[in-house]
Amino acid sequence: MKITAIELYHVSIPLKETFWPTWIPGYPQTHNRFTLIKIVTDDGIEGYSAGSAMGKERAGLGDLLGGYLMGADPTDIDRIQSLLKQAGFLGWRNFWIEPACWDILGKAKGKPVYELLGGKARPVPVYLSTGEMHPPEQRIQELLAMQERGFKTAKLRVKNAELKDDIFHIETIRKGVGDKLVLGVDANQGWLVSIVDQVPAWDLERATAFAAACFDNGIDWLEEPLDSRDYDGNATLKKVSRVKIAGAELNYGWDEIKIMFEKDCFHIYQPDATFAGGIAQVHRVMEMCRRKDRLFTPHTWTNGIGFRINWNMVLADPENQLLLEFPLEEPSWIPEFREGIIDPIIPDKDGMLHPFTKPGLGFEIRKDRLRKYGKRFFKLNETRLKIKVIREKGFKAALDLKKRKESQGGINEESRKC
Repeated sequence: MKITAIELYHVSIPLKETFWPTWIPGYPQTHNRFTLIKIVTDDGIEGYSAGSAMGKERAGLGDLLGGYLMGADPTDIDRIQSLLKQAGFLGWRNFWIEPACWDILGKAKGKPVYELLGGKARPVPVYLSTGEMHPPEQRIQELLAMQERGFKTAKLRVKNAELKDDIFHIETIRKGVGDKLVLGVDANQGWLVSIVDQVPAWDLERATAFAAACFDNGIDWLEEPLDSRDYDGNATLKKVSRVKIAGAELNYGWDEIKIMFEKDCFHIYQPDATFAGGIAQVHRVMEMCRRKDRLFTPHTWTNGIGFRINWNMVLADPENQLLLEFPLEEPSWIPEFREGIIDPIIPDKDGMLHPFTKPGLGFEIRKDRLRKYGKRFFKLNETRLKIKVIREKGFKAALDLKKRKESQGGINEESRKC
C-alpha cells in the first residue's frame, strides 16, 4: 500500500458565544479552528486527522509534506513516524498527522484502531473538563447542574495573579459543591501563554503551596503546576505532594516523556496523541505507565477529531479505569461546535461514552459540513508531484531523483527480507 494523494484543509467553525480559554488568558476565541488532513492510498482508502490551529499558519505545510509522504506506505507506522520527525526539523510539529495513517490501517483491517492496539469495546466514564475560570459562586451552580446531568467528576481552572486568590477559588467551590463531585484542578502552567494578559509563571514554592491547599480542600489531582520541561521541579513536587500531580499533555513525545519517567515527575501521564508523538508514541507511554505503576488518561482539549483519537487510546487499555477528559464549557464550547465536521459526541445520563465499532478511528467526515466550514488549500497526487518536481528541478534532475528513490525502495525491501 502507498500514499497516492494528500489534501489539506483550513477548518473554521464559528462559535455562537465567545469562549475565553484559561490557557490563553484574556484571549477571546470566536472560532474552533484546525487543520484537516486527508490521506488517500492506491487502494482508495481515506485516512483523516486534525491538528489544532490558531488560523492559517500551516498554509505552506503541503509543500513540505509532499516530498516526505507521497509514495510512503501508511501502514508502516515506524517509517511514517520517522518521516514526520524529519519533516519537523524543517517546519512544524507534525505528529498530529500520524493518526490518519492509523485510520487507514484500521480501515484496511476492518477493525477500530483501539483493537489494533490490544483494546476492546467498552463504556468509558468521562469527567467534565471546564475551560474557563468563572466567579466561584457561578461555577458552583454550573457544577451542581452538571452533576444532575450525570457527571460525577469535574476539573476546575485557576489563573489568578495571586496564590491566595487561587486558593480562595478552590476553597469556595469545594464548600459549595460539598461531596457531590470529585474535583481536579488544572493550573495550565505546563506551557504558559501570555500574549494578552500577563500572568505569572509558578515556581516550585507556589506550586507546592497550592498542592497543599488542594489536599486540604479534597482536590483529587493537580495538572501542570510547573513548566512541562521543568523535570526536576516536577519530580520534587511529586515527592512532597499529597495530591496526584499530572502532566505531559503537549510534550514532544517519547523523547521528552521518557525523561519524566526517569525522574518520576508525575502520578498521572496525560499525553495527547495529536501533540505528543502520535498514537504510536503515546501507546509507548501507556505501556511504561503499566510497568512503572503510574496512571494514564490523555488530554483531549483540541477538537472532535482529536477527542476521537484520544478516546481510542483509552479504549486501547482494557484495564484502564481512569475517566476520560470531556471538554465542555456551555454555552460556547459545546459538542456541536467542538466536533464541527463529525457527529457530536455526547455522554449518556450516567456520564458514560458508549463504544464505537467502526473501523479506523471511528468517525465519518460530514462532507456537507466540511464544505461549509472548510477550505482546501493543498492537493497533491502523483501526477501533480511529478509536474512540480520537473518545474522546480528540471527534467533530468527529476528523473535522477525518481531512479534514486526507486533504488532506495529496493534496498529497503531487501533489508526487510533479511
